Amino acid sequence: MNDTVVSLSKRHAFSAHTILYWRIIQVLVWLIGAAMLLSLFLRPRLGLLVFWNILIPVAPALFVLATGIWRNVCPLAITNLLPRHWGLSQRKKLSARQLGMLNLASVLLLFSIVPLRHAVFNTNGVATGLLIISLAFMGVVLGFFYEWKSAWCSGLCPVHPVEKLYGSNVAFSVPNAHCDKCMNCVVPCPDSTPNIHPSASVKTIYHKLSGWLIVGGLPGFIWGWFHVPDNRYIAGINAFPGVYEMPLMGMLLTLSIYAIFVELIIPGHERKLSGLFAAAGVSCYYWYRIPALLGMGSFEEDGVLIDLSHSVPFWIVRGITVAAALFFFYWLLIRPSNKHSWAIRPPYASKTLK
Repeated sequence: MNDTVVSLSKRHAFSAHTILYWRIIQVLVWLIGAAMLLSLFLRPRLGLLVFWNILIPVAPALFVLATGIWRNVCPLAITNLLPRHWGLSQRKKLSARQLGMLNLASVLLLFSIVPLRHAVFNTNGVATGLLIISLAFMGVVLGFFYEWKSAWCSGLCPVHPVEKLYGSNVAFSVPNAHCDKCMNCVVPCPDSTPNIHPSASVKTIYHKLSGWLIVGGLPGFIWGWFHVPDNRYIAGINAFPGVYEMPLMGMLLTLSIYAIFVELIIPGHERKLSGLFAAAGVSCYYWYRIPALLGMGSFEEDGVLIDLSHSVPFWIVRGITVAAALFFFYWLLIRPSNKHSWAIRPPYASKTLK
Protein backbone atom coordinates (compact mmCIF):
# COMPACT_ATOMS: atom_id res chain seq x y z
CA MET A 1 0.00 0.00 0.00
CA ASN A 2 2.79 2.42 0.93
CA ASP A 3 4.64 1.55 -2.29
CA THR A 4 1.51 2.40 -4.27
CA VAL A 5 1.17 5.76 -2.51
CA VAL A 6 4.84 6.56 -3.14
CA SER A 7 4.49 5.56 -6.79
CA LEU A 8 1.43 7.80 -7.22
CA SER A 9 3.19 10.66 -5.47
CA LYS A 10 6.17 10.37 -7.79
CA ARG A 11 3.86 10.30 -10.79
CA HIS A 12 2.06 13.46 -9.66
CA ALA A 13 5.37 15.16 -8.85
CA PHE A 14 6.69 14.31 -12.30
CA SER A 15 3.48 15.61 -13.85
CA ALA A 16 3.74 18.86 -11.88
CA HIS A 17 7.36 19.33 -12.95
CA THR A 18 6.46 18.58 -16.57
CA ILE A 19 3.67 21.17 -16.57
CA LEU A 20 6.03 23.68 -14.94
CA TYR A 21 8.49 23.21 -17.80
CA TRP A 22 5.67 23.71 -20.31
CA ARG A 23 4.55 26.85 -18.49
CA ILE A 24 8.06 28.28 -18.79
CA ILE A 25 8.13 27.44 -22.51
CA GLN A 26 4.67 28.98 -22.98
CA VAL A 27 5.76 32.23 -21.34
CA LEU A 28 8.90 32.40 -23.48
CA VAL A 29 7.00 31.68 -26.70
CA TRP A 30 4.30 34.19 -25.77
CA LEU A 31 6.95 36.87 -25.15
CA ILE A 32 8.61 36.04 -28.48
CA GLY A 33 5.20 36.32 -30.14
CA ALA A 34 4.59 39.68 -28.45
CA ALA A 35 8.00 40.91 -29.63
CA MET A 36 7.21 39.72 -33.14
CA LEU A 37 3.87 41.54 -33.03
CA LEU A 38 5.55 44.72 -31.81
CA SER A 39 8.15 44.50 -34.57
CA LEU A 40 5.38 44.42 -37.18
CA PHE A 41 4.51 47.98 -36.12
CA LEU A 42 7.97 49.34 -35.27
CA ARG A 43 10.24 47.41 -37.66
CA PRO A 44 7.83 46.00 -40.23
CA ARG A 45 10.45 44.56 -42.61
CA LEU A 46 11.93 42.45 -39.80
CA GLY A 47 8.51 41.51 -38.44
CA LEU A 48 7.23 40.42 -41.85
CA LEU A 49 10.39 38.41 -42.50
CA VAL A 50 10.19 36.53 -39.20
CA PHE A 51 6.43 35.96 -39.27
CA TRP A 52 5.78 35.05 -42.91
CA ASN A 53 9.18 33.60 -43.90
CA ILE A 54 10.25 31.75 -40.74
CA LEU A 55 7.31 30.96 -38.46
CA ILE A 56 4.67 30.19 -41.08
CA PRO A 57 6.90 27.95 -43.28
CA VAL A 58 7.83 25.84 -40.26
CA ALA A 59 4.23 25.36 -39.11
CA PRO A 60 2.98 22.75 -41.69
CA ALA A 61 5.89 20.37 -40.99
CA LEU A 62 5.35 20.80 -37.23
CA PHE A 63 1.66 19.97 -37.64
CA VAL A 64 2.56 16.77 -39.50
CA LEU A 65 5.11 15.59 -36.94
CA ALA A 66 3.93 16.92 -33.58
CA THR A 67 0.76 19.00 -33.65
CA GLY A 68 0.57 18.84 -29.85
CA ILE A 69 3.69 20.98 -29.44
CA TRP A 70 2.08 23.83 -31.34
CA ARG A 71 -1.24 23.35 -29.51
CA ASN A 72 0.64 23.76 -26.22
CA VAL A 73 2.67 26.86 -27.11
CA CYS A 74 0.59 28.79 -29.69
CA PRO A 75 0.55 32.41 -28.40
CA LEU A 76 -3.03 32.95 -29.60
CA ALA A 77 -4.16 29.81 -27.74
CA ILE A 78 -2.40 30.96 -24.57
CA THR A 79 -4.12 34.35 -24.84
CA ASN A 80 -7.51 32.78 -25.59
CA LEU A 81 -7.29 30.56 -22.50
CA LEU A 82 -6.37 33.31 -20.03
CA PRO A 83 -10.04 33.89 -19.00
CA ARG A 84 -10.35 30.16 -18.21
CA HIS A 85 -7.07 29.96 -16.29
CA TRP A 86 -8.00 33.10 -14.32
CA GLY A 87 -11.47 31.79 -13.46
CA LEU A 88 -13.27 34.44 -15.53
CA SER A 89 -14.86 32.19 -18.14
CA GLN A 90 -18.56 31.35 -18.06
CA ARG A 91 -17.50 27.85 -19.21
CA LYS A 92 -20.46 27.26 -21.50
CA LYS A 93 -20.50 24.13 -23.63
CA LEU A 94 -21.11 24.26 -27.35
CA SER A 95 -23.76 22.11 -28.95
CA ALA A 96 -22.72 19.87 -31.84
CA ARG A 97 -24.46 22.27 -34.22
CA GLN A 98 -22.66 25.31 -32.80
CA LEU A 99 -19.28 23.58 -32.98
CA GLY A 100 -19.98 22.47 -36.54
CA MET A 101 -20.84 26.03 -37.52
CA LEU A 102 -17.61 27.30 -35.95
CA ASN A 103 -15.60 24.62 -37.77
CA LEU A 104 -17.14 25.63 -41.09
CA ALA A 105 -16.55 29.31 -40.30
CA SER A 106 -12.88 28.55 -39.52
CA VAL A 107 -12.36 26.98 -42.95
CA LEU A 108 -14.06 29.91 -44.66
CA LEU A 109 -11.95 32.30 -42.58
CA LEU A 110 -8.79 30.50 -43.66
CA PHE A 111 -9.75 30.65 -47.34
CA SER A 112 -10.65 34.33 -46.96
CA ILE A 113 -7.51 35.50 -45.15
CA VAL A 114 -4.75 33.62 -46.98
CA PRO A 115 -5.26 35.20 -50.45
CA LEU A 116 -5.19 38.63 -48.81
CA ARG A 117 -1.55 37.97 -48.03
CA HIS A 118 -0.84 38.79 -51.67
CA ALA A 119 -2.98 41.91 -51.53
CA VAL A 120 -1.69 43.43 -48.31
CA PHE A 121 -0.43 41.21 -45.46
CA ASN A 122 2.82 39.96 -47.05
CA THR A 123 4.08 43.50 -47.54
CA ASN A 124 2.34 45.53 -44.83
CA GLY A 125 3.51 45.02 -41.27
CA VAL A 126 0.82 47.18 -39.68
CA ALA A 127 -1.95 45.29 -41.49
CA THR A 128 -0.48 41.94 -40.43
CA GLY A 129 -0.18 43.15 -36.84
CA LEU A 130 -3.79 44.31 -36.82
CA LEU A 131 -4.86 40.95 -38.25
CA ILE A 132 -3.13 39.11 -35.40
CA ILE A 133 -4.65 41.46 -32.81
CA SER A 134 -8.11 40.94 -34.33
CA LEU A 135 -7.76 37.15 -34.17
CA ALA A 136 -6.49 37.36 -30.57
CA PHE A 137 -9.44 39.57 -29.64
CA MET A 138 -11.92 37.07 -31.11
CA GLY A 139 -10.21 34.26 -29.23
CA VAL A 140 -10.31 36.09 -25.89
CA VAL A 141 -13.99 37.01 -26.31
CA LEU A 142 -14.85 33.37 -26.98
CA GLY A 143 -12.70 32.36 -24.02
CA PHE A 144 -14.83 34.48 -21.68
CA PHE A 145 -17.93 32.49 -22.64
CA TYR A 146 -16.96 28.93 -23.57
CA GLU A 147 -15.13 26.06 -21.90
CA TRP A 148 -11.40 25.56 -22.48
CA LYS A 149 -10.37 25.16 -26.13
CA SER A 150 -13.82 24.44 -27.52
CA ALA A 151 -14.78 27.73 -29.19
CA TRP A 152 -11.43 29.02 -30.46
CA CYS A 153 -8.63 26.39 -30.55
CA SER A 154 -11.04 23.63 -31.64
CA GLY A 155 -13.62 25.87 -33.26
CA LEU A 156 -13.13 29.20 -35.00
CA CYS A 157 -9.30 29.37 -35.23
CA PRO A 158 -8.43 29.43 -38.97
CA VAL A 159 -5.32 27.32 -38.33
CA HIS A 160 -7.25 24.47 -36.70
CA PRO A 161 -8.57 22.91 -39.96
CA VAL A 162 -4.98 22.58 -41.19
CA GLU A 163 -3.94 21.04 -37.85
CA LYS A 164 -6.62 18.36 -38.22
CA LEU A 165 -5.73 17.67 -41.84
CA TYR A 166 -1.96 17.41 -41.38
CA GLY A 167 -1.89 16.02 -37.84
CA SER A 168 -3.55 12.67 -38.50
CA ASN A 169 -0.51 10.50 -37.71
CA VAL A 170 1.82 12.42 -35.40
CA ALA A 171 5.15 11.04 -34.20
CA PHE A 172 4.33 11.26 -30.48
CA SER A 173 1.93 12.67 -27.91
CA VAL A 174 2.84 15.43 -25.49
CA PRO A 175 1.34 16.30 -22.09
CA ASN A 176 -1.63 18.64 -22.33
CA ALA A 177 -0.20 21.88 -20.97
CA HIS A 178 -3.55 23.70 -20.88
CA CYS A 179 -6.26 21.35 -19.66
CA ASP A 180 -5.58 19.97 -16.16
CA LYS A 181 -8.83 17.99 -16.29
CA CYS A 182 -10.90 16.80 -19.24
CA MET A 183 -14.28 18.54 -19.25
CA ASN A 184 -15.50 16.81 -22.44
CA CYS A 185 -15.97 20.28 -23.93
CA VAL A 186 -15.43 18.95 -27.48
CA VAL A 187 -16.45 15.48 -28.68
CA PRO A 188 -14.36 14.08 -30.23
CA CYS A 189 -11.57 16.10 -28.64
CA PRO A 190 -8.99 16.92 -31.35
CA ASP A 191 -6.18 17.01 -28.79
CA SER A 192 -6.92 13.62 -27.20
CA THR A 193 -8.39 11.52 -30.03
CA PRO A 194 -5.83 9.25 -31.72
CA ASN A 195 -5.38 9.86 -35.45
CA ILE A 196 -7.94 12.66 -35.59
CA HIS A 197 -8.73 13.91 -39.11
CA PRO A 198 -11.32 16.30 -40.63
CA SER A 199 -13.75 13.49 -41.48
CA ALA A 200 -13.62 11.99 -37.97
CA SER A 201 -16.84 13.77 -36.98
CA VAL A 202 -19.82 14.21 -39.31
CA LYS A 203 -22.42 14.99 -36.65
CA THR A 204 -23.94 17.88 -38.61
CA ILE A 205 -23.99 19.18 -42.16
CA TYR A 206 -21.57 21.89 -41.01
CA HIS A 207 -19.01 19.29 -39.92
CA LYS A 208 -19.37 17.51 -43.24
CA LEU A 209 -19.02 20.70 -45.30
CA SER A 210 -15.96 21.87 -43.35
CA GLY A 211 -14.34 18.44 -43.77
CA TRP A 212 -15.02 18.39 -47.51
CA LEU A 213 -13.69 21.90 -48.04
CA ILE A 214 -10.44 21.49 -46.13
CA VAL A 215 -9.58 17.96 -47.31
CA GLY A 216 -10.66 18.29 -50.91
CA GLY A 217 -10.06 21.98 -51.43
CA LEU A 218 -6.78 22.76 -49.68
CA PRO A 219 -4.30 21.12 -52.13
CA GLY A 220 -5.71 23.05 -55.11
CA PHE A 221 -6.05 26.20 -53.04
CA ILE A 222 -2.34 26.02 -52.15
CA TRP A 223 -1.37 25.39 -55.78
CA GLY A 224 -3.40 28.39 -56.95
CA TRP A 225 -2.05 30.62 -54.18
CA PHE A 226 1.52 30.14 -55.35
CA HIS A 227 0.56 31.35 -58.83
CA VAL A 228 -0.36 34.84 -57.63
CA PRO A 229 2.31 37.53 -57.04
CA ASP A 230 2.34 39.95 -54.13
CA ASN A 231 0.83 43.35 -54.85
CA ARG A 232 3.14 45.95 -53.38
CA TYR A 233 1.10 48.93 -54.55
CA ILE A 234 -2.64 48.51 -54.15
CA ALA A 235 -4.24 51.13 -56.37
CA GLY A 236 -7.79 50.51 -55.17
CA ILE A 237 -10.45 48.03 -54.13
CA ASN A 238 -10.45 46.50 -57.62
CA ALA A 239 -7.05 44.93 -56.95
CA PHE A 240 -8.39 42.61 -54.23
CA PRO A 241 -10.64 40.19 -56.21
CA GLY A 242 -7.71 39.12 -58.40
CA VAL A 243 -5.88 37.46 -55.51
CA TYR A 244 -8.76 35.01 -55.04
CA GLU A 245 -9.13 33.83 -58.64
CA MET A 246 -6.34 31.23 -58.87
CA PRO A 247 -6.69 29.83 -55.32
CA LEU A 248 -10.44 29.35 -55.73
CA MET A 249 -10.05 27.78 -59.18
CA GLY A 250 -7.49 25.35 -57.80
CA MET A 251 -9.72 24.63 -54.81
CA LEU A 252 -12.70 23.80 -57.03
CA LEU A 253 -10.55 21.49 -59.17
CA THR A 254 -9.23 19.34 -56.33
CA LEU A 255 -12.59 19.48 -54.55
CA SER A 256 -14.17 17.95 -57.66
CA ILE A 257 -11.52 15.23 -57.72
CA TYR A 258 -12.13 14.58 -54.02
CA ALA A 259 -15.88 14.26 -54.61
CA ILE A 260 -15.21 11.55 -57.22
CA PHE A 261 -12.84 9.71 -54.87
CA VAL A 262 -15.42 9.80 -52.07
CA GLU A 263 -17.90 7.98 -54.31
CA LEU A 264 -15.33 5.33 -55.25
CA ILE A 265 -13.70 4.72 -51.88
CA ILE A 266 -14.49 1.64 -49.83
CA PRO A 267 -16.22 2.51 -46.53
CA GLY A 268 -13.74 2.54 -43.66
CA HIS A 269 -10.91 4.01 -45.73
CA GLU A 270 -11.78 7.68 -45.21
CA ARG A 271 -8.60 8.29 -43.20
CA LYS A 272 -6.45 7.04 -46.09
CA LEU A 273 -8.23 9.36 -48.50
CA SER A 274 -7.77 12.25 -46.08
CA GLY A 275 -4.08 11.30 -45.77
CA LEU A 276 -3.68 11.31 -49.56
CA PHE A 277 -5.03 14.85 -49.90
CA ALA A 278 -3.15 16.02 -46.81
CA ALA A 279 0.11 14.73 -48.31
CA ALA A 280 -0.72 16.42 -51.60
CA GLY A 281 -1.40 19.71 -49.82
CA VAL A 282 1.71 19.87 -47.62
CA SER A 283 3.93 18.58 -50.45
CA CYS A 284 2.58 21.23 -52.82
CA TYR A 285 3.25 23.87 -50.18
CA TYR A 286 6.93 22.98 -49.76
CA TRP A 287 7.36 22.33 -53.50
CA TYR A 288 6.86 26.05 -54.05
CA ARG A 289 7.77 27.48 -50.65
CA ILE A 290 11.30 26.08 -50.29
CA PRO A 291 12.53 27.54 -53.63
CA ALA A 292 10.85 30.87 -52.81
CA LEU A 293 12.57 31.05 -49.42
CA LEU A 294 15.92 30.60 -51.17
CA GLY A 295 15.26 33.23 -53.84
CA MET A 296 14.27 30.76 -56.57
CA GLY A 297 10.50 31.16 -56.55
CA SER A 298 8.17 31.97 -59.41
CA PHE A 299 8.15 35.65 -58.40
CA GLU A 300 11.65 36.89 -57.59
CA GLU A 301 10.96 39.17 -54.63
CA ASP A 302 8.11 37.24 -53.01
CA GLY A 303 8.72 35.27 -49.82
CA VAL A 304 12.52 35.34 -49.85
CA LEU A 305 14.31 34.46 -46.60
CA ILE A 306 17.85 34.26 -47.99
CA ASP A 307 18.77 34.61 -51.66
CA LEU A 308 20.91 31.65 -52.72
CA SER A 309 19.93 31.79 -56.38
CA HIS A 310 23.48 32.68 -57.46
CA SER A 311 25.33 30.23 -55.20
CA VAL A 312 23.25 27.03 -55.10
CA PRO A 313 22.19 25.09 -58.24
CA PHE A 314 18.44 24.84 -58.62
CA TRP A 315 18.58 21.06 -59.05
CA ILE A 316 19.73 20.74 -55.44
CA VAL A 317 16.73 22.72 -54.25
CA ARG A 318 14.40 20.69 -56.46
CA GLY A 319 15.93 17.53 -55.01
CA ILE A 320 15.06 18.77 -51.53
CA THR A 321 11.45 19.41 -52.52
CA VAL A 322 11.16 15.96 -54.12
CA ALA A 323 12.56 14.35 -50.96
CA ALA A 324 10.14 16.37 -48.85
CA ALA A 325 7.18 15.27 -51.00
CA LEU A 326 8.21 11.60 -50.76
CA PHE A 327 8.55 11.93 -47.00
CA PHE A 328 5.12 13.50 -46.54
CA PHE A 329 3.39 10.91 -48.74
CA TYR A 330 5.08 8.14 -46.78
CA TRP A 331 4.28 9.72 -43.42
CA LEU A 332 0.64 10.58 -44.07
CA LEU A 333 -0.40 7.83 -46.47
CA ILE A 334 1.87 4.76 -46.20
CA ARG A 335 3.24 4.83 -42.65
CA PRO A 336 1.18 2.59 -40.33
CA SER A 337 -1.06 4.38 -37.87
CA ASN A 338 0.55 4.57 -34.43
CA LYS A 339 -2.63 5.48 -32.54
CA HIS A 340 -1.09 8.63 -31.07
CA SER A 341 -3.16 11.67 -30.16
CA TRP A 342 -1.72 15.19 -30.24
CA ALA A 343 -1.73 15.39 -26.45
CA ILE A 344 -2.21 12.99 -23.56
CA ARG A 345 -5.74 13.23 -22.24
CA PRO A 346 -5.80 14.55 -18.64
CA PRO A 347 -7.99 12.84 -16.01
CA TYR A 348 -11.72 13.33 -16.44
CA ALA A 349 -13.14 15.96 -14.12
CA SER A 350 -15.81 13.55 -12.86
CA LYS A 351 -13.22 10.98 -11.73
CA THR A 352 -11.29 11.21 -8.50
CA LEU A 353 -8.16 9.40 -7.44
CA LYS A 354 -8.82 6.70 -4.84
